Amino acid sequence: MKYARQTQAALDRLDQSLAQLRGLILKNKNKEAVRFMEEGPLKERFEELQNIITISGTNQLGASGVSNIGNL
Repeated sequence: MKYARQTQAALDRLDQSLAQLRGLILKNKNKEAVRFMEEGPLKERFEELQNIITISGTNQLGASGVSNIGNL
């Protein structure tokens, strides 16, 4: 359940950053938009989401907190 909340929060922040990027583009602030994507909040949001996904993929614990032992 914690993973779902963390993932949803990260997706919400990413959505907000994309809305900010859209605003910059609509205002023809192209240099700021590129900086926003390459160095700023949008890049940070993608990295945050990528970290959550990477950690979830390396954690092989089952629901009871023990390693997944496969078929018995």
